[in-house]
Amino acid sequence: MNIALFGGTFDPIHRGHLNVARSAAERFKLKEVWFVPADIPPHKQKAPVTSYFHRYSMVALALAGEADFLPSLLEAPDPEAHVERRPSYSIDTVRRVKAGLRKRDRLYFLIGIDAFRDIANWYQAEALLRECEFLIAARPGYSLGDVASSLPRGLRPRAAKIREQKTAGLLELSGVRLHLLPETHEDVSATQIRAAMRYRTSLTKLVPDAVAEYIRKEGLYRIPRPTVRTGR
Repeated sequence: MNIALFGGTFDPIHRGHLNVARSAAERFKLKEVWFVPADIPPHKQKAPVTSYFHRYSMVALALAGEADFLPSLLEAPDPEAHVERRPSYSIDTVRRVKAGLRKRDRLYFLIGIDAFRDIANWYQAEALLRECEFLIAARPGYSLGDVASSLPRGLRPRAAKIREQKTAGLLELSGVRLHLLPETHEDVSATQIRAAMRYRTSLTKLVPDAVAEYIRKEGLYRIPRPTVRTGR
């Protein structure tokens, strides 16, 4: 069985995420795609992030009608933990999943090109890249050359190596397999969603209807109005 882990902040999940997952599932015959919201995203520890409860709830709502897409609690916070919470490192998640798979199962890691551009700075990046195959969702203007230049320095191939493999959309290195997915037709960002909330415009073109309703009901992504102080 082919399985892909689709990790991220999902703050919030949107139609672009779903399109990427559908494209990957069709091309690589994925039986399941696990959407894994990070509890503490390592690259966003200093940035404000919506609570895990809200982000997971939106993922679950978005996937309610998708038989092969599953919301995952792999990186959920442990309510019983009495130690300081650590960031959600992808290599820990991947290894935990692999430990429970059968030998004939094949594990992929699904990621957008924007996130992959920072892969060299990830925790134990080289080890992570060797743990499973990567499916990298492209955007206009990106190529295998951009994938290669984003790798940790010790893994970056020569230009000739990239040209040899360019037509296949596959980059094979020592123990590393990277697939570049074709561009998806719907490019949505969390910035657009926040702008829609700010200007009170429709969210339904950006996120699934159930997620749009949840965002409005919970009052998420609104920019708080400044407090007006009056003198006495």
